Amino acid sequence: MKTICLYFQIHQPFRLKRYRFFDIGNDHYYYDDFQNEEIIRRIADRCYVPANRLLLEMIKSSGGKFKAAFSISGTALEQMEVYTPEVIDGFKELVKTGNVEFLSETYAHSLASLGNQDEFRKQIQLHKEKIYSLFGVKPKVFRNTELIYSDEISETIYDMGYRGMLTEGAKHILGWKSPNYVYTSVARPKLKLLLKNDKFSEDLSIRFNNYSWSEYPLTADKYVSWIASTPEEEQIINLFMNYDVLGSFHPAESGIFDFFKALPRFAAEKGIGFSLPSEVFNLLKPVDSISVPFPMSWVDEEKDTSSWLGNILQKEAFEKIKDITNRVHLIDDGRLQQDWSYLQSSDHFYYMNTKHPGEKGFSPYDNPYEAFNNYMNVLSDFIFRVEAAYPSSIDDEELSALLTTINNQNQKIEELEKEVDKYKKRNVKKTVVEK
Repeated sequence: MKTICLYFQIHQPFRLKRYRFFDIGNDHYYYDDFQNEEIIRRIADRCYVPANRLLLEMIKSSGGKFKAAFSISGTALEQMEVYTPEVIDGFKELVKTGNVEFLSETYAHSLASLGNQDEFRKQIQLHKEKIYSLFGVKPKVFRNTELIYSDEISETIYDMGYRGMLTEGAKHILGWKSPNYVYTSVARPKLKLLLKNDKFSEDLSIRFNNYSWSEYPLTADKYVSWIASTPEEEQIINLFMNYDVLGSFHPAESGIFDFFKALPRFAAEKGIGFSLPSEVFNLLKPVDSISVPFPMSWVDEEKDTSSWLGNILQKEAFEKIKDITNRVHLIDDGRLQQDWSYLQSSDHFYYMNTKHPGEKGFSPYDNPYEAFNNYMNVLSDFIFRVEAAYPSSIDDEELSALLTTINNQNQKIEELEKEVDKYKKRNVKKTVVEK
């Protein structure tokens, strides 16, 4: 039986305010609260709230046959908690059905997998804890930021205990092979992989509302018939896309909500089901392994990481982040750690992209150079604060040893204080008895 694995990505960064050179050392708050609130409220109204309602209806009307998976970044969840708690409530309702699976990812939707592996692991753990605290479930399957994947990344993910991961079905990796099977990592053969079917995914995420497309308008019955016509032995069709496709990228008047609502019915008529990633990994056996020596992603035709690290601006900013990672890991300061997380969101590097001149896209800046200058000003102030806490004149090893000594001393002091409290209580009891 052929099955559809539907996965949605949700992410919102903490966008930076205009931060001037003269603010460095004077202003330690970096975020454009007005813009962040306005954007997530707008997208929640257009997409998150009505889409959650739609998916709940689809699950119920299909008799529990419709299923979907989500990965939601920690920064998006934080903003939902503050500005749109009704979205969180909607996801809780979906979780109760048992037909929705949350995937694990980096907390800040970062590029940590391309930099520091300790930071990568730390963000994955933070995200896992966030998902559990909000929804009471523990993710079993991993997807990296923008589906970034390589053999090296697969080793880290497997070593962290995951046995399944989602990534891109890039042509330069697959060659003649089809993405409609389960594969494994060549570096970690026990790590199973689901690969995005570009054609079917982008029919919805990109071409659905394109009037010049030869297949416009796309109807649910036509779309399901395409899936049904794939070779019989190809049992899994992976549809991976942004949740914003529903109501934001394609507005409600485009018919996108009606299209999705009709999917389960036409799929059932063709004998096609829906499965969660973890279910697919349990049911289907891998047919082969894939080798990805250099990182790939699901962005642009190249399907690589050049959208974030393709020019000198992006590389310089990323190197600055990498240079201070180990030192930041030594800092026990909640505010600094929070800023550190927010500054790592991949969006900040994407805004510096020069691959598409004249295309502003989702960037709040007029051009990539403005994005770079603003980010570097903020990063300079952040580094200034790190330096103030732990001067660079002390190397990392010396600082680590010093902090360990201080922590040990603090623990010893706490132990002694507890002993003193015990003796005080005993003396009080003894005095009362003697009287």
